[in-house]
Amino acid sequence: MSSASPLITWLDPQPLPDERPPRLPNPFDDVAPHALAQRCARVVMADLGTGFIAPGLPTSVLARAEGGKMFGVLVVHDEAGRVGFLRAVSGQVERIHQVPGYVPPVFDVALREAVEPQAEVVVKHFTARVEAARGEPALHAARAALAGVEAKHAQLRDELRAKHAANKQARKAARVGTTDPRDLHALDQLSRADDAERRGHEGAAREARARAQEVLAPLERRLAALERLRRLISRESLRRIWDSYVLTSFAGQATTLRALFPQGDPPSGAADCAAPKLLDAARRVGVTPVALAEFWWGAAPPGGARVEGMFFPACKEKCGPVLPFLLQGLDVAARQTWKPRAVREDELKVVHEDARFVVLEKPAGLLSVPARDETVTDCLVARVQQRFPHATGPLAVHRLDLDTSGLLLVALDDEMYRLLQAQFLSREVHKRYVAVLEGALRGDEGVIELPMRVDLEQRPRQVVDFEHGKPATTRWRVLAREGTRTRVAFFPLTGRTHQLRVHAAHPQGLGTPIVGDRLYGSAAERLMLHAEVLSFRHPVTGADVRVVSAAPF
Repeated sequence: MSSASPLITWLDPQPLPDERPPRLPNPFDDVAPHALAQRCARVVMADLGTGFIAPGLPTSVLARAEGGKMFGVLVVHDEAGRVGFLRAVSGQVERIHQVPGYVPPVFDVALREAVEPQAEVVVKHFTARVEAARGEPALHAARAALAGVEAKHAQLRDELRAKHAANKQARKAARVGTTDPRDLHALDQLSRADDAERRGHEGAAREARARAQEVLAPLERRLAALERLRRLISRESLRRIWDSYVLTSFAGQATTLRALFPQGDPPSGAADCAAPKLLDAARRVGVTPVALAEFWWGAAPPGGARVEGMFFPACKEKCGPVLPFLLQGLDVAARQTWKPRAVREDELKVVHEDARFVVLEKPAGLLSVPARDETVTDCLVARVQQRFPHATGPLAVHRLDLDTSGLLLVALDDEMYRLLQAQFLSREVHKRYVAVLEGALRGDEGVIELPMRVDLEQRPRQVVDFEHGKPATTRWRVLAREGTRTRVAFFPLTGRTHQLRVHAAHPQGLGTPIVGDRLYGSAAERLMLHAEVLSFRHPVTGADVRVVSAAPF
């Protein structure tokens, strides 16, 4: 390839010098991509909006249950300073590695095509052998026989325990009524008889179990050996595929994919993301990277946390070791992390005050508690400590997301903190949120139950996970329909991180992100989510406390 490659889309009009970044922005930035990269990404989004990824390849393939794809653009300039961009799609589309108009994969295509089909055949062969061994009638019969032995002897053991316990109680009563040595000796003999009967049962159980295991053991060993062999062959096949990836940096250094993951095997899909493809193609073409943007297109994945047209930083799990190597030789800016806005002191208002607790109206953009990032020191708790220097304890009885505004309850001493939090734990506290959603909802009210956990690859995002997630339940009701948007009330019955945001955006929830949601929708001036009502019982007087704060949007 050369800078005259048809894979480069040259910009017209060309950007002005001050529209280009002075240094290549870091691909791991968790702030929005550079405006020039966004401009180029919008061109690709417009092309995808026509219904086709490439001629003959419709975008409908991205609407399936497994979800869409991450796409990317890399703004580049040639030796003459002319600016254009390359486009990429992560992984394969319909088992196609090289999508027309998009940059090729990083790996050696000829080597991969020579290795992968043969490896696939061998792995499938051993998978079939494993499945056949698992379904072997003799194996199932032997397992059933062992289970039958265990069940039979477990029942006999329970019966003997009950019988011997009754015998013991009877002997105990008999001993109270006699001092005759002959009677006592007879009772001792009865006790020994029970012990002998128990030992006899245990011995018989061991012998029966051993006979059943003698039949089962060789069948289990054969299955385990086949599974081990399949794992070894599968891993060796993967290694041959990984070795088809030879990565070269802009500094001219080369390495293998496996060498970049010295602690273990590369994760599935490593170096197949859009960013590595784009950087590798730019080096081969002979153009210089200027800015990068990656975005999601198509249906959300099963866990959610992806919305069509939403920008994302490069993933740390797969690209963490790969991109820094490829970028060697380029002037790359330091990673930028998202910082909350500066919140004025008068924006944090006390809306209800008691001698031992206060209810504050937290503005959007202020953390509830100190951040893990030690460079961010401002938070509601820190401000409460300044306003109420006599306050002790953890203070914040619950939390609101950084981007969420509204009512937050703060205890001013340890005992009040425990009393108030006990009401949260027993779900005696009632909260109502108001939100504006990006789209129109069909129904008027309902309940969402979607378990959640943190997205390990994209913290602090949360995903829906029916296997490992924690239960999360939200009741909702439409308040008004405002053009293409919907104003709703949320009543969270659990308190998971980002619960309302995920339940709003996820396809199995409301399928409509909250306006301004930079994590699960599209960024705007603010997230339109506000905690407007907080009701609880006064821990000392028992009186009902209800505080209301009108939404500022």
